[in-house]
Amino acid sequence: MTLSEAWETNARDWITWVRKPGHDSYDRYHRDQFLPLVPPPGRRTLDLGCGEGRLTRHLASLGHRVVGIDASPTLIGAARESSPNMDLHVANASALTFDDASFDQVVSFMCLHDLDDLDGAVREIARVLEVGGTACVAVVHPLNSAGRFEKHGRFVIRGSYLDSFRYSDRVERDDLKMTFESQHRPISAYFDALTAADLVVDALREPVTTGHDSWSRVPLFLHLRARKLASRGDTAAREERRDSRGTPSGP
Repeated sequence: MTLSEAWETNARDWITWVRKPGHDSYDRYHRDQFLPLVPPPGRRTLDLGCGEGRLTRHLASLGHRVVGIDASPTLIGAARESSPNMDLHVANASALTFDDASFDQVVSFMCLHDLDDLDGAVREIARVLEVGGTACVAVVHPLNSAGRFEKHGRFVIRGSYLDSFRYSDRVERDDLKMTFESQHRPISAYFDALTAADLVVDALREPVTTGHDSWSRVPLFLHLRARKLASRGDTAAREERRDSRGTPSGP
């Protein structure tokens, strides 16, 4: 089963999980640590991996002209029920149907580690961004996904942090159950994908998690903001146009 198929399988549990007030980390502390990275509303914002629409709705309330996409029909259906007038689509993050440079912002909150094709999704983020546009990303911190707290508060990495591997977490809390299906990747994998897509990171955060004795020592999440550079092809085209006009003669 692909990661997208796994999330569709668990979609109903996820909707119940996130919509119980105060239950998920999102509304307890995570959203408010992420949003300072996001620029003010601009021309158009894409929420890539919007799920049932919680961040999409919040961005809209802040004035963003936001479009949400997710691979799960169940999650998009729930988002549409909550916000019938919102622009929401079932879509593959690595094969978007939007035109080039059609957004000045892309937000991807807790999604890229849940995709099978990270490189493809990042390429698409860069393609739909205009030059100078911003991508704001939150993922499970790779240190978190590589290891576990065991006896006596010891944090242990049993395998290799440097390898990429699929993992599954079954969580039960307050009579609710949720299975999280994700892909561990080291930080370098995210930076390699961004660099290859001409996206340069200008901010990185490892937010502090309060109220958790163990996780106050090890980051749960990784936040970053990247800007789209002019691509090498764009630069070459500009140089060609300049050369075709000729070099100005001297006085």
